Amino acid sequence: MSGILAGKRILVTGVLTEGSIAFHAAKVAQEEGAEVILTGFGRLSLVERIAKRLPKPAPVIELDVTNQEHLDGLADRIREHQGEGAGLDGVVHSIAFGPQGAFNFLEGSWEDVSTAVHVSAYSLKALTMACLPLMPRGGSIVGLTFDAQVAWPKYDWMGVAKAALESTSRYLARDLGARNVRCNLVSAGPIKSMAAKSIPGFEELADVWNHRAPIGWDLSDPEPAGRGVVGLLSDFFPKTTGEIVHVDGGVHMMGA
Repeated sequence: MSGILAGKRILVTGVLTEGSIAFHAAKVAQEEGAEVILTGFGRLSLVERIAKRLPKPAPVIELDVTNQEHLDGLADRIREHQGEGAGLDGVVHSIAFGPQGAFNFLEGSWEDVSTAVHVSAYSLKALTMACLPLMPRGGSIVGLTFDAQVAWPKYDWMGVAKAALESTSRYLARDLGARNVRCNLVSAGPIKSMAAKSIPGFEELADVWNHRAPIGWDLSDPEPAGRGVVGLLSDFFPKTTGEIVHVDGGVHMMGA
């Protein structure tokens, strides 16, 4: 099969519905020639059902990124599906969660904040290290962020968690460059996904894009962000690492 990911093996986390960026990253990756494995947490039957809607049904591995046993066994679980010569060329980190308390900046408790940072930021390092044994020749780690340069309405401690994610990506890029592992992020605009439903005031946050995106932005179309992820997974960016690629209709450049 031809395509910019022909012959590559990609692990994609965070697929929950067809409306998720991760689903579209997996879909485009397959269309570009990749073999894809998905991970799921909590709702495995749902993820398995969604996996069958990809161009080619993909296997699903259970993974809780806060569970060290799951992380320690991840490489072996991937080998079970791939057999001899198992390996990975790329990993997509599309994992974020904040308890409701994390969406109130002044009242947020450390328990809520620490959960948001653990799941949404530290997990990038944890997932990368769990996959590293399968990447002896190097590869590409791509995560998804929501621009943490500014204080968005209603986003609160999740914005702080995304800032931590962006910093984590830079440090991973620094430390893994010698192993030929690139680590980059796609900063997407808001998408009406399952995750968005858990953000209080999402409509107010998303409304910024209705007025500010110079090239326009469709809240119901995750594919542009998915394509950005696939681009960074490919060999077309061989010396790009520690970068944040904005796929947000241009809102990031518009200033105050």
